[in-house]
Amino acid sequence: MKPMQFLLAACVALAAWTAQAQSFPAQPIKWIVPFAAGGGTDNIARTLAEVIQQGLGAPVVIDNRPGAATNVGVAALLHGKADGYTVMQAENGALLFNEFLFAKLPYNPTKDFTYIGGIGRLPVALAVHPSLPVRTLADFVAYAKENSGKAHYASAGVGTPHHMAMELFKQQAGLDLVHIPYKGAAPALQDLVGGQVKVMMVDLASSLQYIRAGKIHVVAIAANRRAQALPDVPTFREGGYKDVDAYAFQGLIGPAGMPADVVAKLNAELNKALAHPKVVALFSNFGFEAMTGTPEEFRTAARDERMRWGRVIKTAGVQLE
Repeated sequence: MKPMQFLLAACVALAAWTAQAQSFPAQPIKWIVPFAAGGGTDNIARTLAEVIQQGLGAPVVIDNRPGAATNVGVAALLHGKADGYTVMQAENGALLFNEFLFAKLPYNPTKDFTYIGGIGRLPVALAVHPSLPVRTLADFVAYAKENSGKAHYASAGVGTPHHMAMELFKQQAGLDLVHIPYKGAAPALQDLVGGQVKVMMVDLASSLQYIRAGKIHVVAIAANRRAQALPDVPTFREGGYKDVDAYAFQGLIGPAGMPADVVAKLNAELNKALAHPKVVALFSNFGFEAMTGTPEEFRTAARDERMRWGRVIKTAGVQLE
């Protein structure tokens, strides 16, 4: 190829690439939620999508794909092209836990995802039914040790943030509690409210209404500072357990290999959406802490959390098939 022809071809390629970058998005974006419609994560996704699509100028369509500890959603994500038109609202399962929970995981969270940006983290809290004679963290530890091997707790299921938060606390406090896994947070929470179970690590998004109504009592928040939604409730750290930090951790991911300019555009719109009054109000009501920042900051935060929870899961000996 002659120099002039080569230069012309390069200019045409550059122009085509620039036009493609400027035109994104040219079609609707599919936003996968690996949970059923109607839950806290779905609510957050729909609120964010409504705001983000205004900035992008293209529809953002929610696609609920629940099941298999979010692996159904991940499979749908990785089946899509790495062009920015298929993304997923990922949480603890895909980002932090599943690598250690499943002996044969069909994806690698380090290699198979493009990290677009953090969404936020929702602290979990130790809650008891009011009939249990427990009002402080010291009360609970005394109760658990007096009933070692007999006292039970509910969770949203094996390998959920609720379950793993309690495993972390058990390891830190030297407790022996019987685990009663449910199929989802809603039925477990309903039994806690009804008194069929007495103890549960709850997420504030689904439990705040019951806490405020006095139907369940919160003993401690598993966060590095008190929750804005419950300023009178102390942290585990204040109770002497400085390493009991546990959150429902969420962020936006895509398949590996997404174009850098597309990632940057989605990240910018996500950060703008997290500062939108409608999203701020929703997060405040849920006790949800926004996680704005760059894709690399999100990737680093997920890596650090994954390493921490890997140690907890291996110590607890929890495994899924």
